[in-house]
Amino acid sequence: MEKLKNIHPGEILSEEFLKPMGITAYKLAKEIHIPQTRISKIILGKRRITADSAIRFSKFFGTSPKFWLGLQDDFDLEEERNSKQTEFDSIIQFDFNQA
Repeated sequence: MEKLKNIHPGEILSEEFLKPMGITAYKLAKEIHIPQTRISKIILGKRRITADSAIRFSKFFGTSPKFWLGLQDDFDLEEERNSKQTEFDSIIQFDFNQA
């Protein structure tokens, strides 16, 4: 079975919010009072969504900050699993019954 691509939250921002709403990165940046380069880097997957960005996005789009941070956390966890799976697989669960 082929593994699906890990989707960066910036792609979701672009494809599920900006494009359908006809909003440019520049317009979003102006409306939420941050540099346009921050939005562009998030969209390109070169920057994480921080708590600050999550709060700003949630206010603008009517979502929750946890929605945006959850997308980022899910992405980060998958990236770590992909890059260190062998190492993680070698960890043996602690047996509390033997302690």
